Amino acid sequence: MQGISPIIKNLTTEKSSLAQANKQYTFLVRLDANKVLIKKAIKDLYGVEADKVTISIMPKKVRFLGSKGKVFTKRAKIKKATVSIKEGKTIDPNKFKDSKKK
Repeated sequence: MQGISPIIKNLTTEKSSLAQANKQYTFLVRLDANKVLIKKAIKDLYGVEADKVTISIMPKKVRFLGSKGKVFTKRAKIKKATVSIKEGKTIDPNKFKDSKKK
């Protein structure tokens, strides 16, 4: 995963917006990402240290239609990461820091 950020985008829901008051930010990450890579990506993109990273895998959502049980997939399998930032720091999850400009 050299050169590819494990963070795809931020997730903005009502629950994640309320968690931002406690310095917890939720991101959609690649399925092959782990906690160490996510911590490094937060440091590179935002310039702050991540205190804690929690990962959860959301299974794909499947619905069965009709009497013959046709399978209809509504959502693919995704991985979410909730990142806690150390005290005294805040970030704007909508803006990525350009790591090439220094």
